[in-house]
Amino acid sequence: MNTVARRSFTLGFEPELLVVPLAALMPVKTLRPTVKASHKYAQIAQSIREIGLVEPPVVARDLAAPGRYLLLDGHLRVEILKDEGRTEVECLVSTDDEAFTYNRSVNRISPVMERAMILRALERGVPEAKIAAAMSLEAVSVKRRMKMLVGICDEATSQLNDKHCPLAVFDILRKMKPLRQMAAAELMVQHNNFSVAYASAILAGTPSGDLVAGAKPAPKGVTPAAMARLERELDNLQAAVGAVQDSFSRDNLHLTVAKGYLRKLLTNRSVLLFLGDRYPELLEQFQAIADVAATEPADAAA
Repeated sequence: MNTVARRSFTLGFEPELLVVPLAALMPVKTLRPTVKASHKYAQIAQSIREIGLVEPPVVARDLAAPGRYLLLDGHLRVEILKDEGRTEVECLVSTDDEAFTYNRSVNRISPVMERAMILRALERGVPEAKIAAAMSLEAVSVKRRMKMLVGICDEATSQLNDKHCPLAVFDILRKMKPLRQMAAAELMVQHNNFSVAYASAILAGTPSGDLVAGAKPAPKGVTPAAMARLERELDNLQAAVGAVQDSFSRDNLHLTVAKGYLRKLLTNRSVLLFLGDRYPELLEQFQAIADVAATEPADAAA
């Protein structure tokens, strides 16, 4: 008879939420001065006003100063609460003061996932106006997101499910037949380029037989010679991307090593407090390097 060895587990968080004065929170990262002018900041602020704080900030007790807490995650939310005149907030208390664990585990919601959330909310009876207000969007923008995947094949949707594509990219894909949509989505994923300009270039190089009825592959005024040149340049660009893969991998390895070192360095509370008190501008640069993603920029954590 096999016996299962008893294992002890350490909780990652304290079992109860804790109400913490905002003045007792010590941020572990510096918000850029322009953050309050961003759409993300306005969207989160509107969401908090409409439906309250959905996700509590994550803090860790500062063992060197009882009554003070390190703010590990939720810097934008805390800043918004301060602007709203709040004096305290319910927090999730972590038993680990590793400041980068939480931001590194966050997957930012993509337009396809956002659409799924909107449809689910509508199915549950939430009015469109309430959804628009919570997302800080116009009602017409919510309707546009609802219809975003109309005319997009399932295979292309699956490839772009977790990618941050502008809504206009789906408008461009809609002009192509399903097989071409799949090929276009594969190109964008392969080159990690989901811009409207790149999608437009793919559309411009699409044979008329791969377009839906009535769709135009090129903007007005573009001559056949210019189209041929555009196709050659697109082919050359794709070849150039393949040619730099070796050097990119090497540079990416160096960046990964540097990131790992800085992340480990910044998890030391003494180093973090020292840099924050003496060299805040240097701390901001270190954090920026540690937050850099290997192949694509990560959004600032909320």
